[in-house]
Amino acid sequence: MDTIKIENIRCYGYTGFLPEEQVLGQWFEVSLTLGVDLSLAGDSDEIRHTLDYRSAIAQVKQIIETEKFALIEKLAHAIAQAILQLDLVQQVCVELSKPAPPIPNFGGKITVTITREKT
Repeated sequence: MDTIKIENIRCYGYTGFLPEEQVLGQWFEVSLTLGVDLSLAGDSDEIRHTLDYRSAIAQVKQIIETEKFALIEKLAHAIAQAILQLDLVQQVCVELSKPAPPIPNFGGKITVTITREKT
């Protein structure tokens, strides 16, 4: 399967287990790997034969900016489900990170990665 990779979509949202995360919000970073058949686009050189990835970016931003969940696992799942609704997408891998989680004495980031397919 061919893929389109969209990296480092960054936006502000209100998902988190702690109450202040759902009030104050925080930054999230998302990378997507989209399983798409690109053979027709490769032959035709026409955008109508491929995925316009602007729609995938818009979906991610809309979900992160407007939805509230306790777990980033749920947020990643919601993103995957929305992306699978886009034409041509057969599979999606969502890599979702909290670059600055509110964990004392921890300077790293937390990332979950999920892969889902159309059924």
